[in-house]
Order: sequence, then structure tokens, then C-alpha cells
Amino acid sequence: MSENDKMSQNDKPHLYLVDGYGYIFRAYHALPPLTRKQDSLPVGAVRGFCAMLFKLIQEARAETENLYMAIAFDAEGPSFRSEIYPQYKAHRPPAPEDLVPQFSLTRQAVTAFGIVGLEHTGFEADDIIATYARRAQAEGMRVTIVSADKDLMQLVDDDIAMRDAMKERSIGTAQVEEKFGVPPAKLLDLLALAGDSSDNIPGVPGIGVKTAAQLLHEYGDLDNLLHRAGEIKQTKRRENLLNHAEQARLSRRLATLEYQVPLQQPLSALLLLPPDPTQLIGFLKDMEFATLTRRIAAAWDIDADAIPAATHTAAPAAPAASAPDSSAPAAHQPPPPAPAVSQKGWVRPGLQADFAAALDAYTLVRDVETLQDWISRARQAGILAVDTETDSLDPMRARLVGVALALAPAQACYIPLQHVQETHAEGELALHEAKPVEQQIPLQTALDLLRPLLQDESILKIGQNIKFDLLVFANHGIRLAGLDDTMLLSYALDAGLGSHGMDELARRHLHHSPIPFKQIAGSGSKQITFDKVPLDEARRYAAEDADVTLRLFHCLKPRLVGDGLCNLYETLERPMPRILADMERCGIMIDRQLLAKVSGQFADELAVIEAKIHALAGRSFNINSPRQLGEILFQDLGLEKGRKTKTGFWATGADQLERLAADGHELPRQVLEWRHLAKLKSTYADILPLFIHPETGRVHTSFSLASTTTGRLSSSDPNLQNIPARSQEGRRIRAAFIAAPGHLLISADYSQIELRVLAHIADIKPLQKAFADGQDIHAMTASEMFGVPLAEMDSMTRYRAKAINFGIIYGISAHGLANQLGIPRAEASDYIETYFQRFPGIRDYMESRKHFCRQHGYVETLFGRRAHYPDINAKNANQRAFMERAAINAPIQGSAADIIRRAMIRLPEALQQAGLSARMLLQVHDELIFEAPEAEAEATCALVKQIMSRATEPALQLQTALEVDAKAAPNWEQAH
Repeated sequence: MSENDKMSQNDKPHLYLVDGYGYIFRAYHALPPLTRKQDSLPVGAVRGFCAMLFKLIQEARAETENLYMAIAFDAEGPSFRSEIYPQYKAHRPPAPEDLVPQFSLTRQAVTAFGIVGLEHTGFEADDIIATYARRAQAEGMRVTIVSADKDLMQLVDDDIAMRDAMKERSIGTAQVEEKFGVPPAKLLDLLALAGDSSDNIPGVPGIGVKTAAQLLHEYGDLDNLLHRAGEIKQTKRRENLLNHAEQARLSRRLATLEYQVPLQQPLSALLLLPPDPTQLIGFLKDMEFATLTRRIAAAWDIDADAIPAATHTAAPAAPAASAPDSSAPAAHQPPPPAPAVSQKGWVRPGLQADFAAALDAYTLVRDVETLQDWISRARQAGILAVDTETDSLDPMRARLVGVALALAPAQACYIPLQHVQETHAEGELALHEAKPVEQQIPLQTALDLLRPLLQDESILKIGQNIKFDLLVFANHGIRLAGLDDTMLLSYALDAGLGSHGMDELARRHLHHSPIPFKQIAGSGSKQITFDKVPLDEARRYAAEDADVTLRLFHCLKPRLVGDGLCNLYETLERPMPRILADMERCGIMIDRQLLAKVSGQFADELAVIEAKIHALAGRSFNINSPRQLGEILFQDLGLEKGRKTKTGFWATGADQLERLAADGHELPRQVLEWRHLAKLKSTYADILPLFIHPETGRVHTSFSLASTTTGRLSSSDPNLQNIPARSQEGRRIRAAFIAAPGHLLISADYSQIELRVLAHIADIKPLQKAFADGQDIHAMTASEMFGVPLAEMDSMTRYRAKAINFGIIYGISAHGLANQLGIPRAEASDYIETYFQRFPGIRDYMESRKHFCRQHGYVETLFGRRAHYPDINAKNANQRAFMERAAINAPIQGSAADIIRRAMIRLPEALQQAGLSARMLLQVHDELIFEAPEAEAEATCALVKQIMSRATEPALQLQTALEVDAKAAPNWEQAH
């Protein structure tokens, strides 16, 4: 990870995982009973649930723009724990009678708020939360679990926190240890000993929470305790442990969370988008929550008066209280006559045609003659929207189920290709067999007919996130050509103004809410894959997607001219889906055995560091325990600069430890190293092998083009953007990324590109001269600021200048710089002031960007990309300051992102023209990774450096020339 990236960690995605039934029961018990006047339906818990959810969203939105959220529910029926121990939860009383009908209503509320609901047969909500929390952690996300359930506290660590919504308090490692006497890492063993009466987990008789904590402090863990139980002096305690050892192990199995629940939705699907105003306000009005409706409408700028109540919502027949059924999704409604929320832009006349009528008019293509007719009409039109339907969101593993086409508004069709239906044979064993649906065109026959049309460059194909369709068709030997992408059109026009997903774009620009996937496929454990959706429902859903995509194209494409963004879209957006699709199909090889070896080495090194820490401390203690670590540092060792948190415990976060380490204290430095190594082991060494594709033997990450405001790419499944490049341990992870036999990996990396862009944009002559002369830029800055000759420069002075150089790009404050360097705030403020005095153009640049953004609502990169920050004039000081820092950084980071995009777009053709067979595999911030035959490596390096260093030309000649380092080696680490 570059220094720039380290300073932008606060921008990383934040996932909130809500314990659904915990929320419902807390709402029920916290509020007085309430019934709906029209039918006396109990709705008190529903109202409390909605109010709590609204408050949570508001608070989370204030903290981060990059917000993900899901609500987990227990599925109907027993979990796998009941098979292990039939008495598990057996004694729980039924839910209150007036609460039972509200279970399904709260699920409808979740849908109305636009939040993903999760459940899975055989697993509990806690298991789902654990699975998503660990997966999100592996992807570099922050996680907050909204629950007070002690079972979930075993997940708490540096990246995963809990929040008790009723008491409005955060639960971190210190709070867990304060409550139970052990850190989260040992909570599972504690529950195994003490048991849990609420879940009927037996534990060991005679051992409560305090005794369990004492035993674990003395013996370390459950296995060691049971092994040495005969040494315990207290007779009764010793006998209970010896006689109930297997019961303790059983209890641990029952309390252990499952981390491998099959994901019902990918992490990307949990991105929290603005709710559909019609669905949300309609639901609240139907519930008769008048006050809450007004509050939500006012907060989210919704014209509630323009939205009628939803169709009367009655609770279904009461299901089993312990596992209520999911409610059916709301019926698909035509769009309201006028937009209910404030809109940007305009809607081209005719694009808001009646979708309700169109749904019935869409064609289901089930024979060759009809397909040939649609192909002929598409050729005559010269333009069509294309959408593939699959049985998976992973394009490298998905089966092509069908194809939808649209030629004009309301003129769309769906071509089913691999739909199946389940047949049921009755008897002693009920057999479920999936057989192909009759009257479908054979897959290969349809693709052979479609191939000439789809590969014809002269016929424009419109897609929404067309990279996915490119990959799906490529799996069948079709190279989709002549492309436009509505997602990228929206991204070029409105980056920073909301999501660029199809449903949100349809609501924003067409005032229409497309059929939700849940409506045709169900949700949770009952959700089916698209190949099992009945053909008529599949027709309506898929054809509508193609229809909406074509209408969005006609709405968005003309705006490029008026906004002056044609060149940006055509040169930096439109070519990228094919570039990235080719990269994703290539993938990269990983040495599974080396990763396993590295994981083992990390484990050994962690043990060595732990011994060093204990020796420095003078006694053994739990390094994972902030409470114990704080006592060691500030009480036993008496280190200065300690501060206490609101909970009364010593702060032991990374910033605090870094300050202590900077003062020369060895123990905090070792703890930082221990944490770094433990994170690498769990996040990369242990996880990466799970992503190896079973057929290709390579890892195929997925690049996202429209997930940042600045134009930077991101990657997921797995996230390869955050593997540390500068630590020795991070380099060992990179060494596991290898070239195919007979090939080498090539790493081509821009040198200090963002500082070069800053020197150009702000016209900083000393920086420009330093780059031109090949000087050490950080040493030069230190010399300018502190008057130290270059020949006498010490490492600490250079480090401070380096921190300011990179910090200025992100609008660093005196407080932030003080924390980073471990110096007083006043000293940090003097450093920044000195910096601005020596380089006045930088302050002028910063003030000009803030002023421009306040006037226009956006800033621009060197290539005209617009990053919108509409809240820069917000009344909230923290929000306003965050937007100001973003407005300063976006032109720099965005310009760097545009430069590497320009290089990526040019390189494949340049390599081909040079007769080189190298393939571009990865983009990681300012670095590109290639795989080339050994004999071509030298020539490939030279060509790549040439193309990358001239990427701005001829559009722009930078005052500071771009410098590229390129090297070939058998693995990524040696090449970097």
C-alpha cells in the first residue's frame, strides 16, 4: 500500500450488519403497544423497528458515504446446531401473541427501506453475520454489527465492532473484556465453560462467567484447561471439569459461529442506495405512522403528499413464532405521475411511456423464426440494448440462462436458453429433479444466430455494466463489439451524486421502479436462481431491464454534449469495459503451497514476537486485550503520553502505539508488528487460496469502474488493491503471485505520480525543478522547509517532509499530522505553515479548489472528469470539512487515475502492433501487472514504459515528466 493510500483509510467501505430479530424484540419491549386503526393490527414493534432503522441509517450516512448494510434473520426451521444437540434452544418460550404477526411486517419494512435482508436454511442470523463480517474484513472493509448479543462478541477485533442501538454505545475489545473478563478471542472458550441458559448450552456445572474467566487467564484456553484439569485444587471444580469435559467441547461447538455460510448476495449487492420513495412512504402511510412518515420525508427530501399509502397491508396467517415466514414482495406498481424526490437533469419526451402496459407487450422468443425476425429488426434499427441473465453474479462461473434485447421504448424481448423446472416424484423418497423447460431454442443454435449481430461493430449495443455481459458472452466464444454503457454514462455525468445502478438510475431519470429481483426469485433461503424463474415472469423482468437500459441511454447520452463531457466518456470510460473484461478473464496465478508455507511462517513469527512482548512487559498477558496492554504500557512501565477512552481504559490504538514507538519504546513497536502480521495472516495468507478458480487455476478479481468519485478503480473477490507493498511481510504475500511456466510477471509503476500532478496543477516551480533534476523530492522539500543542506539531511527530517508532502494531497490537518508524527499539535501546525510559506502555490491551489466547488458543486481533473461534492456547503462542520478535503484531493487523485486509464487503453493495441504477446493482468493503484513470455520480457518492459510515460500526450504536456519503473521477474514481489 502506498503512503497515499495509508492516509486515506477513513474512506474505505463500511458495512453495517443488523441482527434482525434482536432489533424486533428490542423494539417490541421498549415501546408501548400500538394498533393500526383500520383493522386493529398490532404494529408497535414495526414502528419501533422502522424508527431505529431510520436513526441507524442517518448516523451511518453521517460517518461515511461508502455505506453498505444488510439485516440478517433466522431462517425457518432448525439450524445445524439442533442436529448436534437436540435440546439446543428447546426450552425457549413462544413469542408474544401480538408480536407474531409483526415479524412479516418488519421484513416488508426492510424491503421498503431498500435494505438487503439475509437468511439461509440451516443457519442462524449470527452465522450469516459472521460470514459476511469476515468476508468484508478480508475485502478491506470496516464492519459494525448492530446487536448486543454476546454470541457475536467473539467477532470483535480492530476491524469489527458492535453497536448496542438501544443503549447507544459501541462495543469494542475493551468493552467485551470489561463485561466477561476475557478478550473476544477467548469468549468462545468462556461460553463453553459457563454455558448459556438462553440458548440451552449446558457448559460445565458449577462454573460461571467469573470462574471461567479466572480459569482461562490461568490456563490460557479451553483445551489446555481440560488437559490439565487434574491439577486443579478445588475438588468440586476439578471433578466437574473432568466429568464434563466432552460437554464443554460440545458447548464450544454450539457457541462457535459458522463463517462459511453460502453467500445469498455478494458484498457489492449490500451497497445502501436511497430507498424508493413510493415504496417507503407508501408502506409507512399504510402502517399509519404519520409522525415517522413526516420525519423521514423531511430528512430525505421526499414529497410525501404526492405519494399515496400502499395497497392495504395485512399480516399473513401467523407462522411459527420462532421462525416467521418471509413476506411476499410488494406488487409491481406503475410509476407515479410526478417525481417524489428532487431530480437532476431532464427526461427526454417519450421515455416515460407506460411501463405497466409494456410489461405485457414484451415478447418471449421460443423459436428460431421469431429470433431471426428480432435479429433482422435489430440490424435495421442499428442500435439495441442487450442484457444477459445468468444463474450467478460471478461471470467467470455463471451459466448463461437467457438474453434480453430492446430496440425501442416498450419494444423488447426475452430469449430463454437454459431455464429448468423441478419435477416432483412422490413416494417414500421425494425426488426433485431439474429438467429443461420445453420450447426453448437450443443454446448453441441461438448463440450461432446472435453471434454475427453481437460481433458487428457497426451496430451499437447498449448495456448497463456491460463488462459483465462481455465476460458472459466471452465464455461462449462471442466478442461483443460496438458498445455503450449506461452505468458509465451516468458515472461520467454525475460521479458523486448517487449510485449508478440501473434501478436507481431508472428512478432518478425515468421516475420508474423496475421489478425487483426478489419479486420473481424470492429472498433469503427461499430465493431461486434465474434459471428456475417461470418463463413469463422471466420475460417481464429481463425484457424490462433491456427496455430501461435503452431508455436511459437516450436520456443520458445527449447530456454529454451539453455538459462538455463527450471527450471524457469516449476516451476514458467507453473503452474500459473491454480492457477490464480481458484482464479479468486472464486472471493471475497464485502459489497455493507458498501461501500455506507463509501462513505457517507467520504463525511461528507471531509466537516469537509474542515472547518478545511478554519479556519486555516482564510478564505474560493477552496482547489482543487493549485493557491488559494499556495496563502494561501506562501503569507497569509508566510510559508517558497515555490517554484514556470514554470507557475509562487506556487507549491502545495504532495511532497511540505509533507515537510511543516514535519515542523509542520497543514494546509498542513490537505490538504494532504483531498486529500487522496477524492481519496479513488472516486477511491474505489464509484467504487468497479460496479464490482460485477450479478450472483455470488462477485468481480472477473483479474490477469496478464506477464505485469511486475520482475515477479510481477498485477490486473485489478478492480485493487486490490493499496488499502492502512496503513491509517485508506484505512482500512475502506478493511473492505468491507468480507467472505461468515459461513466462515472467512485469510490474510497471508510476513514480510519485500524484506529487507530479500536484506540481503541475499548482504550478510549484521548486517541485517541478526537483523532479526535472531527478532529486529526492522528500529531501528537497525538507531542505526547503527546514534549511537543512541535502548533504546533511537526516532520515527523521526527511520523513517529516515526506509525511507533509503526501498529507497535503489529502488536506491533512495539524491534528492529523501531529498524530502521524507523534509531535505536539502546535509543532505540526508550524510545519504546515512553513510548508505553505515555502510553496505558496499549494495553498492558493487548495483555496481555489474549495471556492470552485462551493460555486459549482464539483471539481475537475486535468482531463475534465467531474467529481461532485454537493454537500460542501453543508451546515455540519465535520461534513463540510470532509468535502473540502475531498475537493482538494479529487483533481490530483482523479488526474492520476485518468492517466493510468489512458495507458491501459493504449497498451493492448501497442503490444499487438509490436508483435508482443504479453497480457495485462492487474491494475493496483499506480501499478500495472503483465504476464509475458520470458523471451519477450525485455522488449515488453521497454514498450510499457514508453506508453505509460507518454500517457498524457498529445492531450496534455505535463510540466513534470512522468517516470515509470518496470521490471520482469518470476513473481510479483521480485518484479515490484
